[in-house]
Amino acid sequence: MSSRILIVEDEDHIARGLKINLEAEGYATDHVGDGTSAIDRILEDPPDLVLLDVMLPGASGFEVAERVRGSGSHVPILFLTARDREDDKLQGLEAGGDDYLTKPFSLRELLGRVRAILRRQGWYETPPKQGATYSFGGNTIDFSAYRAETPRGSVVLTQKECMLLKLLVEREGEVVDREAILDTIWGYDRFPTSRTVDNLILNLRRYFEENPKRPRHLLTQYGAGYRFIRTPESTP
Repeated sequence: MSSRILIVEDEDHIARGLKINLEAEGYATDHVGDGTSAIDRILEDPPDLVLLDVMLPGASGFEVAERVRGSGSHVPILFLTARDREDDKLQGLEAGGDDYLTKPFSLRELLGRVRAILRRQGWYETPPKQGATYSFGGNTIDFSAYRAETPRGSVVLTQKECMLLKLLVEREGEVVDREAILDTIWGYDRFPTSRTVDNLILNLRRYFEENPKRPRHLLTQYGAGYRFIRTPESTP
């Protein structure tokens, strides 16, 4: 079955061009022209990917993303916009976007970003070889529900937190550098910065480490990256 892409764009000629080119690549498409309709459509019938303009009537693209993420939906979102300041890109990612493409863009670049997002989503939705749930250190992670049970209670995880944890679990014992993490989770290694990865690691340690300042599972390999150990060596 072909992936379904919802185009949220208020300029009809741009929406038509996107539909023609995406359908030529085998994708099924639909189109809405305002933010309010986009929220309703995404929540009622989630597509596989949303191409989301920022400047929209009814509700801005950032507001759409925030409402969708606030509902618990993890549908991938690719922002398409003429706003190219780094602050705008950061706002889009913080609102819940998976990628951010600045107009004007080439068809080749757009299709590359679309394929990359759908590929990453497909990777995430494939359970780790250990199964859809995974336990370590008294914690149990449910990757499909984006939730965890810890000795201190339940935790709701963001999509990026889950993706990072899944990557480290799949490569248990290996050092995974920040560039590889950025490429796997966001699809490129220039934006966001490696500091974003560091902050995600800090979040995961707060959730899952008995002492976040002295982690035993989510380890820093200084100058290289991060390493996950399911069963730490006992300390004297």
